[in-house]
Amino acid sequence: MILQERAYYEEIMKRCIELAHIAKECGDVAAGAVIMHDGNIISEGIEGGKTHHDITYHAEIEAVRNAVKILKKNDLSDCVLVTTHEPCIMCSYAIRHYGISLIVIGATVGEIGGYSSKLPVLLDRTVTRWSDPPTIVTGILEQECRAINN
Repeated sequence: MILQERAYYEEIMKRCIELAHIAKECGDVAAGAVIMHDGNIISEGIEGGKTHHDITYHAEIEAVRNAVKILKKNDLSDCVLVTTHEPCIMCSYAIRHYGISLIVIGATVGEIGGYSSKLPVLLDRTVTRWSDPPTIVTGILEQECRAINN
């Protein structure tokens, strides 16, 4: 996957922030994510765990589910995930399973994050069926992403 300029990711993150506001208006954690393929947004996801009474209804997982349906394939290695908040450990497993090669994060989350926690699933190299860890870009519109949940 080819890395783009920071300004490019900032434009995409603005859409994720819009999605996060929708989740917040519904009473869920304010998180939004998109999947990019060939430079276009092909899939979106918003947090919906409380609304749907389903812990797996995270923005990143919803974006991945939609991308798999749209592309009709399980290999998302040619896709980019952009998300307001660092994927949690659960979402990170799904990301690794589908082989997403680039993740753009607004704000890291620490304790339950798949990148910045003590269980960095996104960086793991011990699961032999997974491809190499994805490239991770952090801090894109970080203040704006953190402010959504305030």
